[in-house]
Amino acid sequence: MLSLQNIFDTIAMVDKQHLDIRTITMGISLLDCADEDMGRCCDKIYDKICSRAEKLVQTGCDIESEFGIPIVNKRISVTPIAIAGAACKSEDFVPLALTLDRAAKTCGVNFIGGYSALVQKGFTSGDRRLIASIPEALARTELVCSSVNVGSTKAGINMDAVAQMGRVIKETAHLTRDRDGLGCAKLVVFCNAVEDNPFMAGAFHGVGEADTVINVGVSGPGVVKKAIDRALEKSRSQGCGLSLLKVSEVIKRTAYKVTRVGEIIGNEVAERLGIPFGVADLSLAPTPAVGDSVGEIFQSCGLSVMGAPGSTAVLAMLNDAVKKGGSFASSSVGGLSGAFIPVSEDSSIEAAATSGFLNMEKLEAMTSVCSVGLDMIAIPGDTSASTIAGIIADEMAIGMINHKTTAVRLIPVPGKGVGEKVSFGGLLGECTIIPVPRGDSSGFISLGGRIPAPINSLKN
Repeated sequence: MLSLQNIFDTIAMVDKQHLDIRTITMGISLLDCADEDMGRCCDKIYDKICSRAEKLVQTGCDIESEFGIPIVNKRISVTPIAIAGAACKSEDFVPLALTLDRAAKTCGVNFIGGYSALVQKGFTSGDRRLIASIPEALARTELVCSSVNVGSTKAGINMDAVAQMGRVIKETAHLTRDRDGLGCAKLVVFCNAVEDNPFMAGAFHGVGEADTVINVGVSGPGVVKKAIDRALEKSRSQGCGLSLLKVSEVIKRTAYKVTRVGEIIGNEVAERLGIPFGVADLSLAPTPAVGDSVGEIFQSCGLSVMGAPGSTAVLAMLNDAVKKGGSFASSSVGGLSGAFIPVSEDSSIEAAATSGFLNMEKLEAMTSVCSVGLDMIAIPGDTSASTIAGIIADEMAIGMINHKTTAVRLIPVPGKGVGEKVSFGGLLGECTIIPVPRGDSSGFISLGGRIPAPINSLKN
């Protein structure tokens, strides 16, 4: 039973602290759309997506109006197209991307994810065709998001895939150079990708999932910051200090409240659409709006700026407390569920990077304790493919060794260099181009092969 105070708290979180349902994402299996003929396969995919998701946006809008809680995005994720389209005899997979884009526009969603491949241990024919098509696919579509999983704790790191993704990112930036390489903002390289992630650009519908499900992504960095600020103010007024143990408890309790809201909304959406509810992903995913920042939480915890000594420790505490609170609130917590640090999408993180407090090395260190990785970072357009691949390899190694999801979303901005500003618009925000680590990694990348799985992968 909800108390009156619970209701008032929720109203305050929505009205003043930027609490929202960041996304309701419908996962749709396309395994039954396989066909040798590309035209028939595209028709099957379009028809299935449109039939399953035709009421998704309207249902989200109805619930948003009735409950008074903003649902910012309505999205779709599908079975990795490298799998769904593998039976097609055509060498060109771009028609599949165009079909996804057309279906997304018909359904009225913000993005559709799943133009993806899982190649952590090797390539199939479908994987090779899909990865080769990514640059053109992202250049010719508006709503399609792509991801490639190149490593896992169980399989190791596919370095041939890492090298290829360095080249793919460069080509994608080149083909979208009129938009400052925007195509790369819709492309993620993963280690240990999860099958029920509702957030873009990395969402895809795993082969172990039900035919159709609803996953919900909840976000409330502003709520967490306000809760810490209130606790600090109360402790000062009482003449006592607030220890980090108590700060962690405040974050955990706040995460519990936020997750409960997400689960209620997710179940309501699923019930109205007549499909199963999947997971609630409580991830502190910021937006460029002031007051909706993960970086500002660091300042509430006593750091002058994100990137100052102690930042990795604060992020570890934050990520852990969010997971504990979310897990206590729901048995259906999934996805990534933690803290994101996307540079261009968070005004405070972007400011820290611009001022030099956050560089690539510090961001990489912080990814060892957060929920994803090097995210939405603009780098010089002349950065080589081998350097990008080396950065990917480093980030994948962190995920592989630590049994966690890590990711890379880098944007080499064509024709621009360090210190120049670039704007991607909307939730993607803006940022200043930062330098990449110096040195040449081309010899290492050219070795290829596979970095084997670590000894700590042997759990059975």
